[in-house]
Amino acid sequence: MFHVKRAGSDPSDEPEGAGSPQDDTLAGDERPVTHRVRLPVKVVERPLRQVAKRLLMALLVLVVTALVVYADRAGYHDSSDESVDLLDSFYYATVTLSTTGYGDITPVSDSARLTNIFVITPLRVLFLIILVGTTLEVLTERTREEWRLKRWRSALREHTVVVGFGTKGRSAVQTVCATGLRKDQVVVVDPSAKVIDAATADGYAGVMGDATRSDVLKRAEVHKARQIIIAPQRDDTAVLVTLTARQLNRGAKIVAAVREEENAPLLRQSGADAVITSASAAGRLLGMSVLSPAAGMVIEDLIQQGSGLDLVERPVVRAEAGKRPREIDDLVVSVVRGHRVLGYDDQSIGTLQLTDRLITIVRASPGTQVTPQPRPLPAD
Repeated sequence: MFHVKRAGSDPSDEPEGAGSPQDDTLAGDERPVTHRVRLPVKVVERPLRQVAKRLLMALLVLVVTALVVYADRAGYHDSSDESVDLLDSFYYATVTLSTTGYGDITPVSDSARLTNIFVITPLRVLFLIILVGTTLEVLTERTREEWRLKRWRSALREHTVVVGFGTKGRSAVQTVCATGLRKDQVVVVDPSAKVIDAATADGYAGVMGDATRSDVLKRAEVHKARQIIIAPQRDDTAVLVTLTARQLNRGAKIVAAVREEENAPLLRQSGADAVITSASAAGRLLGMSVLSPAAGMVIEDLIQQGSGLDLVERPVVRAEAGKRPREIDDLVVSVVRGHRVLGYDDQSIGTLQLTDRLITIVRASPGTQVTPQPRPLPAD
C-alpha cells in the first residue's frame, strides 16, 4: 500500500476542476455512480423559453380564431340559445382547433362556411403543428442524443483525454490544441457539472464523473486514446487515475501533474510517462525570473505554444541524416535516441540518424505543429 502526501491548503491552489469528488479516502468508499457524456452543442435557445414561446403562439392562434368567429357570429347557429356571444366564440375556437367538434355550434351562412374553409382550417393546421411539433421534439431529443453518442464513440480514435479541467488541465489542453489538435479530438473528464458545461461550451466533449473509476474512463474511450493528461486537484487522485488509465490503455502516453515533489515517483511507478511537479516548476520559474527576468520571459514564451518561440519535438528528415545537430537549420536543444534524451553537445550523438527525434526551438507560426510520437518514451 503506497502513501501519498497531500498538499497543504495553499491559497494559490486552483479551486475548480478535479479528477474525483472532494473526499478524504483513496478507495473503497461508497460514491454514487453519476456520470454521463456531454457532447458540445450550439444551444440556440433555452428549452423552457422555447416551449413557452410555442404555447404563446398557440394561444395567439386560439384568440385570432375566436375573434374571427365572433366577428361573423351572425352566420353561426347555437343549438342551445340560438345566439353566439364572445364566450361561445372562444368555446367554438377551442373545440375546432383541437379537432373535437361537438357540433352544438355550427356555421350556417355562406360567409361563415367560407371563413371556416379559408381561415379557420389553416389556423387549425397551424395550431396542431405548434403543439405536435413541440411534443415530437421532446420525444425525439433523447433518441437523437443517443444516436449522436453512438456515432461519436464509433468515430473517436487516437484522441486526447484530459482528467481535471481546472487551471492546469485547461492550460494543458489549450497548449496541445495550439499545436494542431482539433477540439473534437479532446475529451474532458471532471466530476463537476459546471466544469463540464464550461468544457462543452469551449467545444470539447465532456464526461461527468469520478475519473478514478474505470467505467467513467471507459465512457471517455480511454482505451482508444493516444495521450492522457491527468491534472486533478489532489495527488492521491492523480495516482489512482494513472493506475486505472494505464490498466485500460497500455500504449497511451500519460502525463500527470502533482503538487508535492515526493509524490512524483509514485506517479511514475503507477504508469505515468512524464510527471510535472506544478508547485516546484512554478517555484523554479519564479527563482529564474528573480535572477534573470529576461530568462524567465524566454522560458515562459517557450512553454506557451503558438506565439513567439516554440519548443517542439519532431523526427529527423532525410536531408538532415548524417549531419551533426549544430549543422542543421533549426536550433537543436536535445536529441532523442531510443530511450535516451541526449544534449545537443553530447559526443555520443555523432551524426543524426533517421530514427532520431529532435527537440528544437522554432519561431511559432500557424503551420507549426508537433509531430506526435507513436509510442510513449519509457522512463529510465
